[in-house]
Amino acid sequence: MIATPHWLAARLSALHDGPHRTGSLVVTLFGDAILPRGGELSLASLLAIMAAMGIGDGVVRTALSRLSAEGWLERRRIGRNAFYRLARSAESAFAEASRRIYGPPPEDGDGRLLLVLIGPEAERERARAALEEAGFAALAPTLFVAPRACPIPELAGLLRLEAEALGGDGPKLAALAWPLATIAERYRRFLAGWEPALADPAPVPPLPALVARVLLIHDYRRILLKDPLLPAALLPSDWPQTRARALCARLWHRLLPASEAWLDAHATNARGPLPPPGSELFARFADLAPFAAASSCYRT
Repeated sequence: MIATPHWLAARLSALHDGPHRTGSLVVTLFGDAILPRGGELSLASLLAIMAAMGIGDGVVRTALSRLSAEGWLERRRIGRNAFYRLARSAESAFAEASRRIYGPPPEDGDGRLLLVLIGPEAERERARAALEEAGFAALAPTLFVAPRACPIPELAGLLRLEAEALGGDGPKLAALAWPLATIAERYRRFLAGWEPALADPAPVPPLPALVARVLLIHDYRRILLKDPLLPAALLPSDWPQTRARALCARLWHRLLPASEAWLDAHATNARGPLPPPGSELFARFADLAPFAAASSCYRT
């Protein structure tokens, strides 16, 4: 473990208080910090980053084996050295997750809904899986709902209907379809856990900055990827996602220069030091400028 600010020490302590998925942390690291730098990382660099989180080599190696077997990462060996990169089969999933995490939220709709009924001639299990993958939620075994802008799978036997909740009942209907209370509570815990970091003006050294950056995005993405990102008309008035995203973006940009400096100095791939990050790294959370511009000076 590394010497850390008090707020990061608290987060690392919480990480080890209960079971955690090392593989999920590795996925966050690759998506957030390694893909913008070519996508490949040496095992030695990966072990050093995980060790800074207090995660031992054996646990990391087991997680890497599982991620490789599941098609998330690919490994290659050069002599005694191993290198990992994102598997081609996982590229689309990573791209969609990045769009949701770092990109602007979807344009707010008017609260109108799509209802899809799975007809008797449809392949029901296939239809249910496709609808859930597209962002629909089940109101009944054969009735699914989503905001009007949600794409409908191209499957036979789906009956489509557009609807509007009456009398301001949109949030009530949404709460029946999606676990909004649980998601809101998770956003509030995220805010409570990371607000001390945003309030601390002290600079963070490079390796702790990288650790904090990975944990920050790890915590945020685990909530966001379960969030249906509904229009405001379907949400409670005190919905905390906007505040959570703003905090995440501001702190991420604050940590970015120091964390990238550690990658510059210490992280390697099969060719040597990692290449500099591409411009897409500095476009993340760009809709929340102007604070995003401060971290972009790292490129100069």
